[in-house]
Amino acid sequence: MSTLYITEQDTVLRKVDERIKVTRDKEVLLDIPLIKVNQIVITGRVTVTGATVKELTERKIGLCYLNDWGRYLGRIEPEFSKNNLLRIEQYRAFFDPLKSAKIARQFVKGKLYNQRTYIMRTHRDTPSPELEKACDEIWHCIKKVQNEEDIEKIRGYEGNAAASYFGVFNLLIKNTDFSFDHRRRRPPTDPVNALLSFGYSILRHDIGTALNIVGFDPYLGYLHADRYGRPSLGLDLMEEFRPLIVDSVVLSSINKNVLKIEDFKEEFGNAVRLTDDGRKKFLRAFEERKQTEFKHPIFNYKVTYQKCFELQARILAKHLTGELDEYTPLITR
Repeated sequence: MSTLYITEQDTVLRKVDERIKVTRDKEVLLDIPLIKVNQIVITGRVTVTGATVKELTERKIGLCYLNDWGRYLGRIEPEFSKNNLLRIEQYRAFFDPLKSAKIARQFVKGKLYNQRTYIMRTHRDTPSPELEKACDEIWHCIKKVQNEEDIEKIRGYEGNAAASYFGVFNLLIKNTDFSFDHRRRRPPTDPVNALLSFGYSILRHDIGTALNIVGFDPYLGYLHADRYGRPSLGLDLMEEFRPLIVDSVVLSSINKNVLKIEDFKEEFGNAVRLTDDGRKKFLRAFEERKQTEFKHPIFNYKVTYQKCFELQARILAKHLTGELDEYTPLITR
């Protein structure tokens, strides 16, 4: 089962018998068995019939909405989990500064280790003093965060490591048609930032779905500061997956010429976004990455990255309920 992405504009999504169909006027653009879908992501102007929403909800298939820019808008998802005991432990840990910091630093460690690994792989192929320096700086932040109990300092080390990582991100790009100088979000003003922002939006939805399945309150986290309407725990858990999923897809799509400069367009305010064809290419690569299998370092059996979203949420749940001494992030070699 996988994610179905609907990007064709002015279309209608409906359930017909045991199948999902996407039509424009009377033309059928897509027709697949419903059993093959575990979540649906819609971009732009797509109509979903009421009967279809009802069926998706009953089957616990999440429905995510993005705008034309790929920015996350919201989700329609099944009934909130009945696992109130887990949420009690989640809230209890939030109000315990030491436990909250312990969980937050594990999220940061996972992200930093995976960022450093990505840089080291490139450094082995094409040695560079800039890449070596960035690896050293990130390693310094990892050591500093190991036993840190001050949440603000943990966030500070994460920020320092991010500056080192994105400071050499351009060196990871081998396609001379693309370049990157620093992270720009709202709006992204170059193709690389546009890809990163789009990828992080999709990842946020995937992580949110996993948290909902396990029974968490996605709005109460540990690393990201609380803000009205911010899914803090979703942002926390997605940190370790940013380099593994989004950054990997962005760089491979560019370096392997899956995406070309023609797949982007500039709009008002110097904002840059993917064309319709470019979005389809990126989503295809993104889904392929999520379905990539590898041996999980804890469970020691083969899983996909998509399955790992839920597995990591369950590891966090076991830590909060006292079955595990600490949350162990997903770290690859």
